[in-house]
Amino acid sequence: MTLRIGQIDYANVTPIFTALTRNFSTASYTFVRGVPSRLNMLLAKGDIDLCPSSSIAYAKSPEQYYLLPDLSISSIGPVKSVLLFSRVPLNELEGCTLGLTTDSDTSVNLLRIVLARSHGLSNRFERTSLPLAQALEAFPAILLIGDAALRGGMDGRVAHVYDLGEEWFRFTGLPFVFALWIVRREAVEGKYGEVAALLSQLREAKRIAYDSYESIAATCEEEHWMGRERLVDYWRCISYDLTPFHLQGVKEFFRHATEMGILPREPAIRLFPES
Repeated sequence: MTLRIGQIDYANVTPIFTALTRNFSTASYTFVRGVPSRLNMLLAKGDIDLCPSSSIAYAKSPEQYYLLPDLSISSIGPVKSVLLFSRVPLNELEGCTLGLTTDSDTSVNLLRIVLARSHGLSNRFERTSLPLAQALEAFPAILLIGDAALRGGMDGRVAHVYDLGEEWFRFTGLPFVFALWIVRREAVEGKYGEVAALLSQLREAKRIAYDSYESIAATCEEEHWMGRERLVDYWRCISYDLTPFHLQGVKEFFRHATEMGILPREPAIRLFPES
C-alpha cells in the first residue's frame, strides 16, 4: 500500500525530508506538498494519511488521529520563522485589528494567546494574503510564518519584530510545538506496518539530519535565497523532537486555547501504538 505523506512547503522541514529521501527508499510513498493550512484540510478530509501538521489540527479532532512519537517541529526559544511584524511597539497594539497569514492555524492561535495572556492585550484579527509591505499599510501589525517570515526577518526594514517562539518561552518556560506528526486513525488501522516502518525511518532521518545540516544546506533550494550559514543557523533553532518536555508545552498550549474558547475541550494525547 502507498502512504500519502503531507510535506510542508517551508525550509523548516527540509532537513527531515532530505534525510528521508536520501537514505531510504520512498517508492511506496506519495508526497503531497502544501502550506500548513492546506495540509490540515487534506488530512481532515482523508486525502493524505499523515503529515507534520499544525498542533491545533490534532486538538480540534483528536478522535480522528494518532501522533507519531519522538517527532515534531518545535522551538525552545526563538524560532525565527513565526514572526509578528509591527509598525509600533507591542504595548501600543491594544484594541487594534491585526493581520494574520492565511497559511497557518496553530501560529494564529499562539498569537492570540500570547497577546491576551502574556501581554494583557485585546485585539481583533483579520486574515490577509497581502505581502509584508502592503500588509503593514493596511494593518499596524501582521503575523507571517515559514519562508515569508524568514524573508521578512532578513529584510530588516520593519521597526518592531516579535518572535512568537521566544514570546511563548518567555511566558511559559516551555517549548512551543508548532507541528506534530499526525496520522489518521484509518491509516493506523489499515496500513499499520507501513506507518510503523515510516516511523522507524523518520527517527533515523531525524538523527541523520541533526548531524548533516551543512551538507543538506549545500544542495537545497533555500540556500539560494537564505545563504548556507543563515540556513544552518535557522535549523539549529528548531527542535524535531517530541520529549516529555515538549509534550508539556503541547498541553499548556491546549490548556490556554481551551480556556480562551479556541478549543471546546482539552484533548488527550494519543500516541501511535507501537507493538
